[in-house]
Amino acid sequence: MKPLAILRTTLAVGTLLATALPAHAVGRLTDIQVLDRDSGETLTVYRHQGEHWVAGRPGARYAVSVRNATPGRVLGVVSVDGVNVISGETAAWQQTGYVLSPWQQHAITGWRKSDAEVAAFHFTASSASYAERTGRPAHVGVIGVAVFREKPLPPPPPAVMPWPQQRELGGAVESRSAAPSSAADTAKAEADSDAPRERAESLASRRMAPAAPAPRLGTGHGEREASHISHTSFERRSERPDELIRIRYDSRENLVAMGIISTQAVPPRPNPFPGAVQPGYTPDPN
Repeated sequence: MKPLAILRTTLAVGTLLATALPAHAVGRLTDIQVLDRDSGETLTVYRHQGEHWVAGRPGARYAVSVRNATPGRVLGVVSVDGVNVISGETAAWQQTGYVLSPWQQHAITGWRKSDAEVAAFHFTASSASYAERTGRPAHVGVIGVAVFREKPLPPPPPAVMPWPQQRELGGAVESRSAAPSSAADTAKAEADSDAPRERAESLASRRMAPAAPAPRLGTGHGEREASHISHTSFERRSERPDELIRIRYDSRENLVAMGIISTQAVPPRPNPFPGAVQPGYTPDPN
């Protein structure tokens, strides 16, 4: 059996935010939000036909906020437009990601360029997105987070009774070599069996939306900003993610055109006392 690999370079973030969980988060083990950094707004998440959507403002810088909602460390492999936000590789589950301590929250603000800098995320036309500029336009418009729990430490070995005491008890201790676990092989088999279904779901999601009236949004490769991280080791509990989160995005105009955001106007609420107090009696109408 091939052992589970420890990530060659896993990044640890070091800012613990003790803030209450805002609305519009997606996830169970982690809470994922998309933040408009220019307006300070947490983008509303719209659920439509089993998908989560947010409306981005063209030109606005944004961040993907990841909060660990568990009492143990987790690894989040984060992708934007089908590209790993740390390495720039075409995204896959097995790649490097961010490690968060229990209850830790971290805002990922851009494509990582070094241990100290990122190139800021910003909403832009899909033709100007980093993915399309690097020849990978097929998955523009989606944010993904694959969440892994950490493999627990093995229990300490049992104490071995000294040989004289074993003879006194009249018993023998049998030495057994445990057979290797097949959990990883099972996980890989499940992943292989799920591949056709996942490809079918991907094709169905791309066919779901009608043609949009404006160019689709993508994520650009913006100006360099300071963002410091450190490195750590993390062994995943399994080869498959414990949670897989997908949030799609586009402009508000396009989400309205696709029927994801309703355009029904809220009827005005009449005021029973709209005027000032005037003494007298009811006048005749003009």
